[in-house]
Amino acid sequence: MEKDLVEYIAKILVDDPTGVVVNRIEGEKATILELKVAEADVGKVIGKHGRIAKAIRTLLAAASTRSGKRVTLEILD
Repeated sequence: MEKDLVEYIAKILVDDPTGVVVNRIEGEKATILELKVAEADVGKVIGKHGRIAKAIRTLLAAASTRSGKRVTLEILD
């Protein structure tokens, strides 16, 4: 569910939705989601002073409370 949420939000924000790739790395107590977008769209996903990235992480934290696992978002260049 968290992967779909991040993918959905990222595709809305960027100019090239086909370049959005989300990889899920499962751990024992935490899950890492790696978000990769086209090079020209990285700034749109991060936002000014990281505000958009922080908002996505906040939504992700709220969505992941059901599973009881911590979910971390990494935005790859």
